Amino acid sequence: MVVAQEDRYLGLADRLALRVHMAICDACPRFERQMLTMRHGLREWRNYSGPDDSAKH
Repeated sequence: MVVAQEDRYLGLADRLALRVHMAICDACPRFERQMLTMRHGLREWRNYSGPDDSAKH
């Protein structure tokens, strides 16, 4: 459901189930952090325009 919340709106029951699961599962919060890290990295990569050539002069 961690990935599902990225793709679609979760209803109240699903949000509650996810919150309970995240509280008792060791792997899923770690996976969620990894997904957020990858999303942030991809966003940075998409916006990367290369080295700043003005710094050479």
